[in-house]
Amino acid sequence: MRTALSGLTTRGRCLLAAGFAAGVCAAVLNERDLLRVAAFVIALPLLAAWLATRARVGLHAARFLAPGRVPVGAAAEVKLDLRSTGRLPTGGLMLEDTVPYALGARPRFLVERLPRNTPTALRYPLKPVMRGIQQVGPLMARITDPFGLAEFDRELAGRSRLVVVPRVVRLAGLPGGSGMGAGDDGSVRLRAGQGEDDAIVRQYRQGDDLRKVHWRSTARRDELMVRVEERPWRGGTTVLLDHRVHAHRGSGPTASLEWAISFVASLCLHLHHFGHQVRLVSEDGRVLAGGSADGGHSDHVVLDSLAALQASHRRELSAGIDPGAGQEVVAVLGAVSPASVEELIRYRPRGMRSLAVLLDVNAWAGGSDASAPDPEDARRLLTGAGWGVVIARPSASMQQVWQELCASAGNRGPSVRSEVG
Repeated sequence: MRTALSGLTTRGRCLLAAGFAAGVCAAVLNERDLLRVAAFVIALPLLAAWLATRARVGLHAARFLAPGRVPVGAAAEVKLDLRSTGRLPTGGLMLEDTVPYALGARPRFLVERLPRNTPTALRYPLKPVMRGIQQVGPLMARITDPFGLAEFDRELAGRSRLVVVPRVVRLAGLPGGSGMGAGDDGSVRLRAGQGEDDAIVRQYRQGDDLRKVHWRSTARRDELMVRVEERPWRGGTTVLLDHRVHAHRGSGPTASLEWAISFVASLCLHLHHFGHQVRLVSEDGRVLAGGSADGGHSDHVVLDSLAALQASHRRELSAGIDPGAGQEVVAVLGAVSPASVEELIRYRPRGMRSLAVLLDVNAWAGGSDASAPDPEDARRLLTGAGWGVVIARPSASMQQVWQELCASAGNRGPSVRSEVG
């Protein structure tokens, strides 16, 4: 009874109070007809609440997403299957499915009558505008009686997972004069020279073996340096994504970070198309995709990792390139300082092609952000160190940026056979 009374609406409570008042007046005045009216007025909201409670118990729903993975801008469909297993038919049912703002408006359905043991299907579309792991649900139902005297809320279905992957743009061609597509994956690459001068070194990190300290480089750089052990040359490409929040401008789908993620997704899938191994890393060296588990050739692993990627709060770009990996490098960078550029140059793999896409983040801010560094400064530093560089702006298409990057690679370094898609 307490549950039923808790579901009474304002109209139902007023009617119940009026019934009790009429009952008191009937007892005082000794009016049997008024007492009959009072009993009816009291019984009506209680009966309505009881019927709504019974209908609430017998409701069941299931949600189906088609498909479960969708790129930004594409359409998905949600199907809701409703069924009533109660003894009485359900009517006056208001349904609302919880949908994140990035997927559109919350759909609402009004079901006038839901027959017993007869499934009812409801459908509504989703068109995501932002990548991410989105949760659709829960599905809430508001059950009312025909007179509006009682209503109850109930969760009919929980949450469903929708993976919104970045938008992928089809690219064409490969950098000229690079090792991409040379078919050297899995071979062993030896150093060109011999002796200590040709050793590959990096900064000392806590836990490194002190026996690997390279004293000549330590004395020259005035900081502790250690030798990097010779590793098999795995070939392929390392794609470095700078996703620091301080390195990008804009918000929502038009932010420079979203452009960078979409470009990286397009690049990785484009290289996969040619059979290349791709190792996707963040600006701090964390491997996002392309580890030993997927062999560097899984489109789904790349897209899912980018869909779940959140902006990093690191201030400076650290070395995300393994100099012993023997892979070519394509770095997609936001706003970078000269110190970050020098860090990239220091850890550039020897004898391997290195390319960079510099985002003019001030252009994404509408040219009003005076704190954004000029990408031309980073371009001069990288170009002087042998990198192929292109500056990307929102006015240029991704295919145009990729073609300019391929052209910049063809003008640098040793001539090696390339493929054109």
